[in-house]
Amino acid sequence: MSYGRPINPATTVVRHNGETLHRELEVDLCVIGAGISGTTTALEAAKLGKKVAIVDGLPALGGQAVNSIIGTFCGLYQNGTHGHRYTFGIADDMLAYLEANDACYYRHGPMTTVVHYNEVALSRWVETSLDKAGVIPITGAILREVERDGRRITAAKLVTRYGDVTVRAEGFADCSGDAALAYLAGLECREPDEKVYGTQQCVVEGLNTEVDPPERDELSERIAQKAKDFGLLRHGGIAFYFPGKDVAVLNMTHMETPLDPLEASKMGQFGKEQVDRGIELLKAEYPEFFGKIRVRSYGFPGIRQTRWIKGAHHLVVDEVVGQKKFDDAIGRTAWPIELHNAPEGFVWNTFDENHTHYIPFGSMICPEADNLVAVGRCIDGDPAALSSVRVMGPCMAQGMAAAQALDLAGSGSVHQLDMAALQARLSDNLTRTDGVAP
Repeated sequence: MSYGRPINPATTVVRHNGETLHRELEVDLCVIGAGISGTTTALEAAKLGKKVAIVDGLPALGGQAVNSIIGTFCGLYQNGTHGHRYTFGIADDMLAYLEANDACYYRHGPMTTVVHYNEVALSRWVETSLDKAGVIPITGAILREVERDGRRITAAKLVTRYGDVTVRAEGFADCSGDAALAYLAGLECREPDEKVYGTQQCVVEGLNTEVDPPERDELSERIAQKAKDFGLLRHGGIAFYFPGKDVAVLNMTHMETPLDPLEASKMGQFGKEQVDRGIELLKAEYPEFFGKIRVRSYGFPGIRQTRWIKGAHHLVVDEVVGQKKFDDAIGRTAWPIELHNAPEGFVWNTFDENHTHYIPFGSMICPEADNLVAVGRCIDGDPAALSSVRVMGPCMAQGMAAAQALDLAGSGSVHQLDMAALQARLSDNLTRTDGVAP
């Protein structure tokens, strides 16, 4: 039985005439980067009634949170086994969706609560939420050029396989992860003097759920002992489990993440090879639990810190350790200093249960631009300080702050905001002490 139209064998012959295929789009806010930072920024702006476009170089939304299979929301909760949540708003919607779809697990560790999630479910939350909010997606789009008129960015020029797109907007949010928008706009940016290593994550399946998994610390120590034997660059690692399920996210690798197209491409292959070596180690050392595992999916290379803005405020590690409460604070977290500055391991300085450190709005804005706000790992800080505020919990708080700040600024400057008004809009993310995870 046929349900289609009658077969039509006709075709049309076409030839490119040499003209550049081009689309123009005008919006209130252009968000560069569709990871958790960009998604939160876009959704918060849409709630304010803004017309929003969100741009990503991948052909899909979700950024690293989805496509690099980060697997864990960190920095959302106060320290301690059952600390309160720090970030609300968009995070409420996200967590409710994941819970309703049996796609998250709250692990109450001795340090803090982290949220393990299913990356496929998170992907659908990102896509359906942005679509419902009316946000215009532009995927598979590479930022090629940025137009400026004095202190204002006026347009982002994109290249896609289907032609060029120019997005003109009143405000811009750099959620790219590499400060791509700020850098191409000719604004001052920072790069670390020493390498910061990324991670190649993967999802494995086939765990033996009838056997208890190795303890977290014991697993990391065993990996460290055997890493050289299996050719692993990183000497240590962890696995994120979902109780009762035969899947886990592996975090066992280190890899360079250079800002060079050819070298970055090489690292994508190197990371997968390191994953394969790690799996062989796990099978050899824990045959009962890991003996039958296989890779279900490799993530895209996970990038931590490469380039970020030179902001109005440079967050330093002493301000993080000292819990400085900034006059322009827009969010908070208690995540440790987690600086991956060595191939074999990383700095891991944790804080006590009463610790809270804050994110200043000044670290999110460039002195030379009036209508640009950076979010996530694009904000300004020294490498150690940045490592404590670039995880997904505080990134969501920053996204909400960026949307609200650009709304308050309008056609004016983000450097001349009524800070009390901004903080009033963000009060939950600064003062609420409920929201303990189940």
